[in-house]
Amino acid sequence: MTASVRRRNASTARPAGKPPAPAWSLTEGRVAALAARACAGGAAAVVTHAPANGAKLADLPQSSAADIEAAFARARSAQRAWAARPLGERVAVFRRLHDLILRRQGEILDIIQSETGKARSHAFEEVADVAINSRYYARTAESVLEPKNRCGALPLLTTAREVRHPKGVVVVISPWNYPLALSVSDALPALVAGNAVVSRPDNQTALTTLWAHELAEQAGLPADVWQVVLGRGKNIGADLIERADFVDYTGSTATGRGIATQAAGRLIGCSLELGGKNPMLVLDDANVGKAAEGAVRACFSSAGQLCESMERIYVHDQVYDEFVTQFVANVDAMRLGAELAYNSDMGSLTFPRQLDSVSAHVDDAKAKGATVLTGGRHRPDLGPYFYEPTVLAGVTPEMKVHREETFGPVVSVYRVSDDEDAIAQANDTAYGLNASIWTRDARRGRSIAERLHAGAVNINEGYAAAWGSVDAPSGGVGDSGLGRRHGAEGILKYTDVQTIATQRLLPIAPLPGMSDEVWAKTMTVALWAMRRLGLK
Repeated sequence: MTASVRRRNASTARPAGKPPAPAWSLTEGRVAALAARACAGGAAAVVTHAPANGAKLADLPQSSAADIEAAFARARSAQRAWAARPLGERVAVFRRLHDLILRRQGEILDIIQSETGKARSHAFEEVADVAINSRYYARTAESVLEPKNRCGALPLLTTAREVRHPKGVVVVISPWNYPLALSVSDALPALVAGNAVVSRPDNQTALTTLWAHELAEQAGLPADVWQVVLGRGKNIGADLIERADFVDYTGSTATGRGIATQAAGRLIGCSLELGGKNPMLVLDDANVGKAAEGAVRACFSSAGQLCESMERIYVHDQVYDEFVTQFVANVDAMRLGAELAYNSDMGSLTFPRQLDSVSAHVDDAKAKGATVLTGGRHRPDLGPYFYEPTVLAGVTPEMKVHREETFGPVVSVYRVSDDEDAIAQANDTAYGLNASIWTRDARRGRSIAERLHAGAVNINEGYAAAWGSVDAPSGGVGDSGLGRRHGAEGILKYTDVQTIATQRLLPIAPLPGMSDEVWAKTMTVALWAMRRLGLK
């Protein structure tokens, strides 16, 4: 039987009535100037609107096939001069970008909030992400990319050197949910490595990318090295991949499969971060209060529109009741709103299709017997796409929400008997992007983490610990994608490696007058000697 436990009266947890609409802080002239930075105009323009209140944001020009061709031509021409610059000069641009984005964060926070509908604290995560990545690659790029001596085939006689070259023009196709972090933080290591970049942001959040594009040039990035084109993926995606030397994509698993197929046909590389159905494990020794507080961040940041967010929580039977009670109370206390200020805990969904998907998952679960512990309602009184943060119990495998990615503010809570039960259920998914474990015993947490089918696991945190550790690689397994961002892999993927080997004194071949048999015996003795001496 379906049951619904409603939250406390909304007035005790949320503002009564509709809050003030977010104020669009850009003038028409400023919006037009940003839009003009795109290599676009050959196709009919589209209009974007603020999710929080439906207000018009921008008339965005769209890119035609000719625009895309022109963008690549300019990028290829500019890339050669950019790659020829000393690495130290390229790195300096991103040190300046780090400083500029922190100093001017007010304007971009307004833009991100207006384009996505997210809370300001969640928009700030994107500012921090770009600053952290700018600092990291500015600090580490030279040591990672510099030529390296490698062991030659024969000690003393052979030398080998590894040299890195930029791939050329990298295409970055970024989504709408984290428009600054996923457009800039993926483009910047490609640029540091000496590539040019052609970005295709989602139309809904294109102004965010165009603002960052302007800031990068103010930081010293030469004109034309970074191009921005605009258009729906189904209209221009194939044209982009057809011209790219490498593709970086963040988005749905279905689209990622198509991109991988097209890239494979051209024998170019690609990096894909795709969907997730991420599990959180609350062990029997967890600090329940901290776990219940952390679960709010883990599940409802950016209204759950985050590939890394938790959609499944597995709680040990011994602490289940206590955890659920505290978690639901914390969710009930969340403030919903869309003002351009730090005064809300969760914002709006971004599109009507997201609202439809969230509503469909919750309605299907309720119809099949799930219990709504809190939330479960569309809130048009707050804005067209607001949906309450929702906690479900009693979810079973026949419900859509059990396996399908919701990508919204909905989480299902499950009772488990022990660690083995939790691990088995957490791994019962085709996805493998992120996971979270809550325990007082870090060693126990790490042991369990190594058994989870996930590219990243956070212990006593939802997603920020692993995501923010940019010296370590980040990415998914299974249907969550391939390739990695962050760390050395996050910049090396944008390079082609070349080995230059020099042979001295003697050839790797029989000496004049030496038979092949004698040469083979001589080499056999040499190989045995190298093994005994521990030589590579």
